[in-house]
Amino acid sequence: MTQLRTVQVLGGGSAGSSTHVRSLAAGLVARGVRVTVCAPAALDRVYDYAGAGALFAPVPRRSDPLTVGALRAACAGADVVHAHGLHAAVRASLALGGLSVPLVVTWHTRGHGDGGRERLLRLLERRAARAAAVVLATCSELVDLARARGARDARLAPVAAPRAVTPPGGRPDKTHAELGSMGRPLIVAVGSLDAHRGYGTLLDAARRWRALDPAPLLVVAGEGPRRAALQGRIAREDLPVLLLGRRDDVPELLAAADVAVLPSRWEARSVLAQEALRLGVPLVATAVGGVPELVGDAAELVPYGDAGALADAVRGLLADPARRVELSRAGRVQAGGWPSEDDTVAHVLSVYDELTGGGALPL
Repeated sequence: MTQLRTVQVLGGGSAGSSTHVRSLAAGLVARGVRVTVCAPAALDRVYDYAGAGALFAPVPRRSDPLTVGALRAACAGADVVHAHGLHAAVRASLALGGLSVPLVVTWHTRGHGDGGRERLLRLLERRAARAAAVVLATCSELVDLARARGARDARLAPVAAPRAVTPPGGRPDKTHAELGSMGRPLIVAVGSLDAHRGYGTLLDAARRWRALDPAPLLVVAGEGPRRAALQGRIAREDLPVLLLGRRDDVPELLAAADVAVLPSRWEARSVLAQEALRLGVPLVATAVGGVPELVGDAAELVPYGDAGALADAVRGLLADPARRVELSRAGRVQAGGWPSEDDTVAHVLSVYDELTGGGALPL
């Protein structure tokens, strides 16, 4: 038997998919698989795929002939190509044209748009779904979407987010002092500052919290194109909100939080939700996408875009310490039932084995 050779393809690489590929690459390499990661060079500087034992081939996030040709060259000797995300899947399908290499696609999330963008997304979804031998989807709604777009084989995939580790002896009081939230509740949100994250609704809710005594401080860790608009509104309305930008201490921020909030328009397996529940932080989240099946009864769920419901849910938790303790315990129990990184790697390997007929296996 020969050594199994896989190519993992990333496009722009959201934090969730990029972290997943880092974890998957490390797990596959540890099991004797030869892994090449094809992604924009900037992602390797952040996620260090080479440090996980993978070969790294820089491929820009473009679909021009030169880029597709470079990706085709990287995939030519593979037993399985595994694309992560819609755009990566479409580029991989172009690169594999005429090659007898099976394509696995993991859908980590879904795109949103209006008018022409929505029509383009549907075309890309159909192309990605129909090109894949197997579509692995991170929530049931994405499985249904892949089937609706023509996937031959769509399955729910156990995708684990690596566990966030808080430093021993973490000091929530120090975090509160640094943020200027001593003596007041701390509410934490994490995610890129994009339109679909629901931060406009979150600021609407924060305006309602100003009447509380003491008024809670909302901090948002993340960067993105909506930063200037959000910051302008915070200043105009004198909202108790801090935009922290990109942070590498999210576990510490969450460990100091009284409540975590996830106001997104759509999520599959939200990294924030997973980290909050693992750390026992009470979570208020929108009941969208894969969130309900991810958190079960271990979080307060509200409709997307309903600032009143979001504000009331947070206000209720801040006023009810017993309920916060109950959610903290329930969150840790719920998290204990999620798949581990080993489960994820084992599942992916079983799919690769199925597609290769066992002819190429981990050494």
